[in-house]
Amino acid sequence: MSTANQRKIAYQGEPGAFSHQACKRWFGDFIPTPFPTFEAAFAAVTSGECELGMIPIENSVAGRVSDVHHLLPHSGLKIIGERFLPIEMNLMAVPEAKLEDIKVAASHAMALLQCRNSLRELGITAEVFHDTAGAARSLSQTRELDRAAIAPEVAAELYGLKILRRNMEDARHNTTRFLVLTTEDRVTTPDPSVECMTSFIFRVRNIPAALYKALGGFATNGVNMTKLESYIENGVFASTVFYCDVEGRPADPPLRRALEELHFFAVDVEILGTYPLDPFRHQDPRT
Repeated sequence: MSTANQRKIAYQGEPGAFSHQACKRWFGDFIPTPFPTFEAAFAAVTSGECELGMIPIENSVAGRVSDVHHLLPHSGLKIIGERFLPIEMNLMAVPEAKLEDIKVAASHAMALLQCRNSLRELGITAEVFHDTAGAARSLSQTRELDRAAIAPEVAAELYGLKILRRNMEDARHNTTRFLVLTTEDRVTTPDPSVECMTSFIFRVRNIPAALYKALGGFATNGVNMTKLESYIENGVFASTVFYCDVEGRPADPPLRRALEELHFFAVDVEILGTYPLDPFRHQDPRT
């Protein structure tokens, strides 16, 4: 079938990366389209080259993806969804290799850190590579029998490798949260029956207790704030930006009142998106 008119979804990284896997899992009718940087992925959505973007924003082990916080505001893109991808690290090698022969495993530094106990138990030496999928691609070219890569399952499929051991990650609840982005003109309002999240940014006014007062309206109106992070913009320490996720829609009376109160103590308030809450949020991580 021709792909000329098929819809595209942008992601950052090489083919076979976790972002690629996320695209395939939730947007199987789109063409996953890789870009070397987050800036390039954002630009592809902004220009219309890609209809959607699948961008990681935080990981339960490694923390936030800082580039996204700087790029999303004022980008012209809006959040229309969130997805939570459990991170499953797989030890893979060429089909002829055996687990007992593996001496070295290559992957991204963060992936190796998350698998250090499993590697130690197997007596395998970790070797840092710039990217999980890149490590798998490189191995498929060198064909070394005593080497392996740690990467997503999709990388094994893509590069013709055999998975020697699954779930190499030491933390079984390692999860990455992705945001689904599109241009403002493509945004549709979620159905009224759907639980929603709203993401926004703001700066506080330069007055005493401004942050305390800015957040007070969310508490008094019973709005559940699930995330509050600060970051420095343009290297100016006096210009702290706060990123927030809250439950609800701006039109809901409690959140509407909280946002109205926020404006008394904050400037540059920008709604980044209102989108369906992922049911993953309601799961008990201990089960």
